[in-house]
Amino acid sequence: MNATALPEEGQWQGLHPTARTVWRVAGVAPVCLIGLGGAVALSLMGSPAGAVIVAVVATALAGLWWRLVGRRWHAWGYTERDRDLVIRRGVLVRRLTIVPYGRMQFVDVRQGPLARVLGVSTVQLHTAAAATDAKIPFLPDSDAGHLRDRLTKQGDAYAAGI
Repeated sequence: MNATALPEEGQWQGLHPTARTVWRVAGVAPVCLIGLGGAVALSLMGSPAGAVIVAVVATALAGLWWRLVGRRWHAWGYTERDRDLVIRRGVLVRRLTIVPYGRMQFVDVRQGPLARVLGVSTVQLHTAAAATDAKIPFLPDSDAGHLRDRLTKQGDAYAAGI
Protein backbone atom coordinates (compact mmCIF):
# COMPACT_ATOMS: atom_id res chain seq x y z
CA MET A 1 0.00 0.00 0.00
CA ASN A 2 1.22 3.50 -0.77
CA ALA A 3 2.12 5.12 2.57
CA THR A 4 0.84 8.53 1.45
CA ALA A 5 -2.54 7.30 0.22
CA LEU A 6 -5.38 7.07 2.67
CA PRO A 7 -6.73 3.57 3.18
CA GLU A 8 -9.68 2.34 1.19
CA GLU A 9 -13.04 2.24 2.95
CA GLY A 10 -12.91 -1.52 3.59
CA GLN A 11 -9.58 -1.31 5.46
CA TRP A 12 -10.89 0.78 8.34
CA GLN A 13 -11.50 -0.92 11.68
CA GLY A 14 -14.64 0.35 13.39
CA LEU A 15 -15.63 0.65 17.02
CA HIS A 16 -17.33 -2.11 18.96
CA PRO A 17 -21.18 -1.95 18.77
CA THR A 18 -21.16 -1.29 22.53
CA ALA A 19 -20.10 2.29 21.74
CA ARG A 20 -23.29 2.91 19.81
CA THR A 21 -25.43 1.48 22.62
CA VAL A 22 -23.72 3.47 25.39
CA TRP A 23 -23.85 6.73 23.44
CA ARG A 24 -27.53 6.22 22.62
CA VAL A 25 -28.56 5.44 26.20
CA ALA A 26 -26.47 8.33 27.55
CA GLY A 27 -28.34 10.79 25.32
CA VAL A 28 -31.84 9.33 25.16
CA ALA A 29 -32.31 8.58 28.87
CA PRO A 30 -31.96 12.19 30.09
CA VAL A 31 -34.16 13.53 27.28
CA CYS A 32 -36.88 11.01 28.09
CA LEU A 33 -36.69 11.66 31.83
CA ILE A 34 -36.84 15.44 31.40
CA GLY A 35 -39.64 15.13 28.85
CA LEU A 36 -41.64 12.81 31.09
CA GLY A 37 -41.11 15.08 34.09
CA GLY A 38 -42.16 18.14 32.11
CA ALA A 39 -45.22 16.40 30.69
CA VAL A 40 -46.32 15.21 34.15
CA ALA A 41 -45.76 18.66 35.67
CA LEU A 42 -47.74 20.38 32.92
CA SER A 43 -50.51 17.81 33.20
CA LEU A 44 -50.75 18.33 36.96
CA MET A 45 -50.88 22.10 36.43
CA GLY A 46 -53.90 21.66 34.17
CA SER A 47 -52.24 22.00 30.77
CA PRO A 48 -52.76 18.72 28.92
CA ALA A 49 -51.99 20.35 25.56
CA GLY A 50 -48.63 21.55 26.92
CA ALA A 51 -47.94 18.08 28.27
CA VAL A 52 -48.57 16.55 24.84
CA ILE A 53 -46.33 19.12 23.16
CA VAL A 54 -43.49 18.44 25.63
CA ALA A 55 -43.89 14.67 25.15
CA VAL A 56 -43.82 15.01 21.35
CA VAL A 57 -40.77 17.30 21.40
CA ALA A 58 -38.92 14.96 23.79
CA THR A 59 -39.73 11.97 21.59
CA ALA A 60 -38.53 13.82 18.49
CA LEU A 61 -35.28 14.84 20.22
CA ALA A 62 -34.70 11.28 21.42
CA GLY A 63 -35.25 9.98 17.88
CA LEU A 64 -32.89 12.56 16.42
CA TRP A 65 -30.22 11.66 18.97
CA TRP A 66 -30.69 7.96 18.21
CA ARG A 67 -30.11 8.61 14.50
CA LEU A 68 -27.12 10.91 15.01
CA VAL A 69 -25.39 8.42 17.29
CA GLY A 70 -25.63 5.80 14.57
CA ARG A 71 -23.88 8.16 12.18
CA ARG A 72 -21.30 9.08 14.84
CA TRP A 73 -20.54 5.39 15.46
CA HIS A 74 -20.20 4.72 11.75
CA ALA A 75 -17.83 7.69 11.31
CA TRP A 76 -15.27 6.35 13.82
CA GLY A 77 -12.51 4.19 12.44
CA TYR A 78 -8.81 3.48 12.58
CA THR A 79 -6.23 1.71 10.49
CA GLU A 80 -2.61 0.75 10.91
CA ARG A 81 -0.42 1.69 7.96
CA ASP A 82 3.26 0.96 7.38
CA ARG A 83 4.57 4.04 9.19
CA ASP A 84 1.62 5.48 11.11
CA LEU A 85 -1.76 5.01 12.71
CA VAL A 86 -4.71 6.84 11.14
CA ILE A 87 -7.84 7.66 13.17
CA ARG A 88 -10.98 9.22 11.69
CA ARG A 89 -14.08 10.51 13.45
CA GLY A 90 -16.78 13.12 13.25
CA VAL A 91 -20.10 13.57 11.52
CA LEU A 92 -20.48 17.32 11.13
CA VAL A 93 -16.82 18.20 11.67
CA ARG A 94 -14.71 15.37 10.35
CA ARG A 95 -11.28 14.81 11.85
CA LEU A 96 -8.43 12.72 10.53
CA THR A 97 -5.53 12.16 12.92
CA ILE A 98 -2.31 10.60 11.67
CA VAL A 99 0.23 9.57 14.30
CA PRO A 100 3.63 8.42 13.02
CA TYR A 101 4.88 5.41 14.96
CA GLY A 102 8.26 7.09 15.56
CA ARG A 103 6.55 10.01 17.37
CA MET A 104 4.71 7.88 19.93
CA GLN A 105 6.08 8.10 23.45
CA PHE A 106 3.78 5.56 25.04
CA VAL A 107 0.46 3.82 24.56
CA ASP A 108 -2.06 3.79 27.39
CA VAL A 109 -5.00 1.40 27.79
CA ARG A 110 -7.74 2.75 30.07
CA GLN A 111 -10.86 1.15 31.42
CA GLY A 112 -13.42 2.68 33.79
CA PRO A 113 -15.98 0.73 35.82
CA LEU A 114 -18.68 0.75 33.11
CA ALA A 115 -16.15 -0.22 30.43
CA ARG A 116 -14.93 -3.06 32.66
CA VAL A 117 -18.48 -4.41 32.94
CA LEU A 118 -18.95 -4.10 29.15
CA GLY A 119 -15.56 -5.68 28.40
CA VAL A 120 -14.19 -2.73 26.43
CA SER A 121 -11.19 -0.41 26.78
CA THR A 122 -9.81 2.84 25.35
CA VAL A 123 -6.39 2.94 23.69
CA GLN A 124 -4.74 6.36 24.06
CA LEU A 125 -1.57 7.32 22.17
CA HIS A 126 0.73 9.89 23.74
CA THR A 127 3.19 11.97 21.76
CA ALA A 128 5.34 14.99 22.58
CA ALA A 129 2.65 17.25 21.07
CA ALA A 130 0.11 18.13 23.73
CA ALA A 131 -2.57 18.75 21.09
CA THR A 132 -2.52 15.18 19.79
CA ASP A 133 -5.88 13.57 20.55
CA ALA A 134 -5.28 10.07 19.35
CA LYS A 135 -7.55 7.69 21.17
CA ILE A 136 -9.65 4.74 20.10
CA PRO A 137 -12.54 4.06 22.49
CA PHE A 138 -14.71 0.98 22.96
CA LEU A 139 -12.27 -1.67 21.76
CA PRO A 140 -12.83 -5.19 23.09
CA ASP A 141 -10.28 -5.86 25.85
CA SER A 142 -8.32 -8.45 23.85
CA ASP A 143 -8.18 -6.19 20.77
CA ALA A 144 -7.02 -3.25 22.91
CA GLY A 145 -4.18 -5.31 24.36
CA HIS A 146 -3.09 -6.57 20.94
CA LEU A 147 -3.26 -3.06 19.44
CA ARG A 148 -1.21 -1.65 22.35
CA ASP A 149 1.45 -4.33 21.83
CA ARG A 150 1.60 -3.78 18.05
CA LEU A 151 1.80 0.00 18.40
CA THR A 152 4.49 -0.23 21.08
CA LYS A 153 6.53 -2.58 18.88
CA GLN A 154 6.16 -0.30 15.86
CA GLY A 155 7.00 2.76 17.97
CA ASP A 156 10.15 1.14 19.30
CA ALA A 157 11.24 0.05 15.82
CA TYR A 158 10.75 3.51 14.27
CA ALA A 159 12.22 5.38 17.23
CA ALA A 160 15.35 3.21 16.95
CA GLY A 161 15.55 3.93 13.23
CA ILE A 162 15.04 0.34 12.12
